[in-house]
Amino acid sequence: MDRNSKAGRQWPHTACRTSVLADARILFAVFMGPVFALLLLAIPALAQPMPENASAKSYGSGWDCDIGYRLNGDNCAAVVAPENAYETNRTYGLGWECHHGFRKLDQAACVAVVVPDGGFLDPSGGGWHCLRGFRITDDTCQEVVLPENAYLTDASYGSAWECDRGFERVDELCKAIVVPINGFLNGSGYGQPWTCERGYFEQEGLCTIVVVPEFAYFHDATYGVGWKCQRGYEANAKGCDVIDIPANAHLDRSGNRWECNRNFQKSRGQCVLDN
Repeated sequence: MDRNSKAGRQWPHTACRTSVLADARILFAVFMGPVFALLLLAIPALAQPMPENASAKSYGSGWDCDIGYRLNGDNCAAVVAPENAYETNRTYGLGWECHHGFRKLDQAACVAVVVPDGGFLDPSGGGWHCLRGFRITDDTCQEVVLPENAYLTDASYGSAWECDRGFERVDELCKAIVVPINGFLNGSGYGQPWTCERGYFEQEGLCTIVVVPEFAYFHDATYGVGWKCQRGYEANAKGCDVIDIPANAHLDRSGNRWECNRNFQKSRGQCVLDN
């Protein structure tokens, strides 16, 4: 076989190598194409010159305006603090704050805080509060009118005053609480302001003595008649009657009623089988 015949022949392994190289070139173009495109877009930004009054970032790329300057377009413009303000020497915010006793107006000026009569400047210097004995009404501090037998409170909401002990609020006045005989003032902030002494119960606004009937004992409760029947007795209009327990029944937990035994049910005052 002559030399020309050998040169013109392509062996199988040579053709396979050529195909692999072609596929590699295609994959390289597919994956690296977008990367090159992003690099081309980033070149102008990287090449953007640093303006005056700016410094390179301490980490990463790019730059920031120096303290006392703020970004304005592509430049760093000096911070101009308005009247009654001072520069903060910070790289964030407006670059200035109002002096004590002044507040910001539209993020562009500092105006004096007007404190009404009966008020005082807030410790922050940007607002005001009313003195004790005054309440905020719109933009003023109105003096609290304290009725007789009342005292000021420090509540931030609700009433600015409360009645003294022994008095209750009626409209805008403090009226004396009428405590019946054998009663005493309690500390409740609502409901009945007085309670009957032990041995008495409340009845129609008075403290009536508890009369314990036969087969009963004194029951110290805030409700009821002040007594309770002994076990095995039930209350009636005047006292305590013995309980007549039918067959197949027993006293319940209270001891003042009966209930049927298991497998029995109540029917016409008796306990019958529950079939």
